[in-house]
Amino acid sequence: MKKYQRMHLIFIRQYLKQIVEYKVDFVVGVLGVFLTQGLNLLFLNIIFQNIPSLDGWSFQQIAFIYGFSLIPKGIDHLFFDNLWALGQRLVRKGEFDKYLTRPINPLFHILVETFQIDALGELLVGISLLSATVTSLTWTWTKVFIFLISIPFATLIYTSLKIATASIAFWTKQSGAVIYIFYMFNDFAKYPVVIYNSFLRWLISFIIPFAFTAYYPASYFLKDKYGLFNIGGLILISLIFFSISLKLWNKGLDAYESAGS
Repeated sequence: MKKYQRMHLIFIRQYLKQIVEYKVDFVVGVLGVFLTQGLNLLFLNIIFQNIPSLDGWSFQQIAFIYGFSLIPKGIDHLFFDNLWALGQRLVRKGEFDKYLTRPINPLFHILVETFQIDALGELLVGISLLSATVTSLTWTWTKVFIFLISIPFATLIYTSLKIATASIAFWTKQSGAVIYIFYMFNDFAKYPVVIYNSFLRWLISFIIPFAFTAYYPASYFLKDKYGLFNIGGLILISLIFFSISLKLWNKGLDAYESAGS
């Protein structure tokens, strides 16, 4: 127990050290996120100045979905973004070996080793959008509880997909491009899936299920319908994909052979 407490303190010190040492990166990163998301919302606002609704969804409703989508994405980015390093260089350069020699689970070690403080920009934008649109919804204590529960499960989908795609590097030595391709599908989750064709809806719902990180749970709070599918489906799919990602990780770990350049 004391050993893990010491490791926990070490990771906290690393996080605080990163905040102090990379203040410029933090400011630039946060401003970049604000600029990117702001331009997206500006474009969306321009569209809604010419049309009253998008397939029955108002601008305020889509802004809520958009804001909701940034919360789990930002949490995953904040705490677990080191998985990109696994897919891009750790295996290819043989640097993954160090995780196997330490008295801690290598997956857990990789997940918590770094702290991406620029992700706070995504969280701030998401919270701001939710704060601006949340008053139009009817809230109960049950809904508040479901909202708080849905966020970690939505985050789990992001992390699970990154674990799975990063694990491919154990066989191919590098999987950064694969992670990037899968990760880019999260942009579709910021909007109602009803605006997409049936194939894309099916793809982002059940194969690369980013729709469950935003649209489905957010639509439950907006429409107060289909709670079993929207929230129950979120929990079920997140656990299924997490289980699959762990199995893929373990198989990759067994197949791992040290490599270096």
